[in-house]
Amino acid sequence: MMIRLRYGNTNTFYIPGEKAGLLVDTDYAGTIHAFYKALKMNGLRMKDIGYVMATHFHPDHSGLIGELMDQGVKLLLIDVQRDFVHFSDSIFAREKLDHKPIDEKHATVITCEQSRAFLAQIGIFGEVIRTPSHSDDSVSLILDDGDCFVGDLEPAEYLEAYEDNRQLKADWELIRTLSPNRVFYAHAPEKCMN
Repeated sequence: MMIRLRYGNTNTFYIPGEKAGLLVDTDYAGTIHAFYKALKMNGLRMKDIGYVMATHFHPDHSGLIGELMDQGVKLLLIDVQRDFVHFSDSIFAREKLDHKPIDEKHATVITCEQSRAFLAQIGIFGEVIRTPSHSDDSVSLILDDGDCFVGDLEPAEYLEAYEDNRQLKADWELIRTLSPNRVFYAHAPEKCMN
């Protein structure tokens, strides 16, 4: 069963797998101690986390990845995200935060097309799809049980507020082909799909 970890401003989701657990997103740099506390409060340990993936590499989604990698967690990196891994480094430096940069040379790099087979190897059933309406490196994870993790993707009900946002519409059309039941956002409550 998925566990939501809330220890800052971004929802982090832990998805248990038969062979390894997957963490979807982290919070800002400097929140590692709050992260440890959230793990403990939810009965989790670091060794439960095999992989971490970011829905995109903005600072409030990837701030702890470097530190987690130092502790043996592997970065699951989708190939379309490669050029964005260090997007937040200058932001953390400017804010003088203690930040461990991500070493992408040690990441497990896969394509969206390879995601289903890779996730099945660790006992998680679903796939990663590209949803670039928020940022060019944005991806979403849709599990076969209907849970859908979309990071900062604008909610589908906002479509009518835009005069012409073809990419957002295309993202939601793609997500709907995978029959999601519940959508989990990084900064908003979950929503049920009708």
